[in-house]
Amino acid sequence: MRWMIPITTFLVVIGVGGLLVAASGIIPINASSGHWAITRWFLQFSKQRSVATHTLGLKPPPLDEPWLVLKGAGHYEIGCRPCHGSPELHHPRIAQRMEPPPPYLPQTISKWKPEELFYMVKHGIKFTGMPAWPSQQRDDEVWAMVAFLRAFPELDAKQYRQLVNGEAPKSEEAVALTALEPEVASASVTKSCVPCHGADGNGREVAAFPKLAGQRPDYFAASLAAYARGERHSGIMEPIAAGLSSEQIRELASHYESLESRPSSPASQPSAQAIERGQAIALRGIPTQDVPACADCHGPSETPRNPNYPVLAGQHADYLTLQLTLFKQEQRGGTTYAHLMRRVAAGMTPEQMRDVAHYYASLLSPPRSNRQ
Repeated sequence: MRWMIPITTFLVVIGVGGLLVAASGIIPINASSGHWAITRWFLQFSKQRSVATHTLGLKPPPLDEPWLVLKGAGHYEIGCRPCHGSPELHHPRIAQRMEPPPPYLPQTISKWKPEELFYMVKHGIKFTGMPAWPSQQRDDEVWAMVAFLRAFPELDAKQYRQLVNGEAPKSEEAVALTALEPEVASASVTKSCVPCHGADGNGREVAAFPKLAGQRPDYFAASLAAYARGERHSGIMEPIAAGLSSEQIRELASHYESLESRPSSPASQPSAQAIERGQAIALRGIPTQDVPACADCHGPSETPRNPNYPVLAGQHADYLTLQLTLFKQEQRGGTTYAHLMRRVAAGMTPEQMRDVAHYYASLLSPPRSNRQ
């Protein structure tokens, strides 16, 4: 017990001394001076140990689908490149004055396991300026980013640019963009929409991004507004939608509704039996599982439908399957009608979701006159 008094006194002196030093203002917080070596080591060591501990037992899903890489690339260009660079510019000048400076990722990716990359991308890193993923509900998007990061070191400047931007708009597509108001075409479509969804609104021929061509304008506008409010969950779309004005959203909705959807070219063709099973679900539902007929809200039908319900005909099957899965997991969110789909998806099996998605993907989008 005789040692308690001096030990307690020592701890009190250390604590008071630390408070006095902090209160004096002599500790530098300026990024221009950098960290002390011991501080840099401690932060790096703590990060490595924290990531390793928090990813114990975390198993990554398959990450070899090309569309996953494509999906991650689109967001990297908008959200990550300004700090972490690209093959064209490894170290952006402004970001290099941060403390610590963000690394050029192809030089560091190999040090981390896929699950460790997932943890850092999803949750961010304190004391570095690295933000968390904008939507914590969408692990599928985070894994897409991980798929891209693992492919990143193999890309040269041309391959990177092709991956994030896709094909240049064809002449007729470029003309179509001029129909928009100038501020909408330049700030919204050209910069944010075209790289993922294409100038003609038909996406990139894979399930990474949905087709927008021919979509009902009321649903389109309501979805962008839901993204902007954080009510439809997506770390990719929420930041983009939040930067759009109401006028821009209306212009975009009208523009994409005026475009014609092209038939999809899936990487693998579904069987005729799968499409037939999906047709039965779409037209008659699954009464024994409390699943109503999809056609009652989404068509195909000659009867006009609620303009706030989306057109599904011609949409990518993998994209539709993902949306049903997210509804079932209650991870999607959406417009004020989203609760209807949560109940529907809850009664479906993964195979039934794929079948009905393949059925709708096999249909041609209705002509503009029949989209009411």
